[in-house]
Amino acid sequence: MTNFKKESHLRSLIKGITWRFLATADTVLVVLLITCLTGNCSIEHAIKIGLVEFLLKLAVYYIHERVWQFALKDGVVSKKETLYKTISWRVIASAMTFIISGAILNAFDEIALYIALTESVSKFILYYIHERLWVTLPLGRIRKYVYGKLKNNER
Repeated sequence: MTNFKKESHLRSLIKGITWRFLATADTVLVVLLITCLTGNCSIEHAIKIGLVEFLLKLAVYYIHERVWQFALKDGVVSKKETLYKTISWRVIASAMTFIISGAILNAFDEIALYIALTESVSKFILYYIHERLWVTLPLGRIRKYVYGKLKNNER
C-alpha cells in the first residue's frame, strides 16, 4: 500500500471548492449584514461580491494550497502549522475582499473595510475548522478512489 505524504492536485482542487462554497455563503451574509447596518442593504451587491470572490479566490486558494504543500515536507500538519496557514490565507483573502467589495460597491470606504474586517473574524474560525476537518481525511483516499474507478473502467 502506498503512503502519501502530500496532497494531490485533485484533493487541493476539491478542498478549494468545498472551502469556496462555505466561504462564499459567509461572504454573502457578511455583505448583507454590513450593507443593511449602514442603511444600504443590497442582496444584489452581496451576490455579486460572493460570485466574484468565488471565482477569483478559488484560483488563489489553489495556489496557496500548493505553496503550503511544498512547505510542509513531512505530510504531517500540526495545529500550529494550521494556525500559520490560516493567518497567511486570511491576510491574502481579506485584502482581496476589500478590493472586490470596494470595486463592486464603487467605493473603497469604511463599508468595504467593515466587510473585510468582519469576514476576517468569521472566516478565520471557519477556515481553521475546515483545515482541521480535511486533516482527518487520510491522504491518498481521493487518489485511490479515482484511480480505482479508472482501473475498473479499463477492464
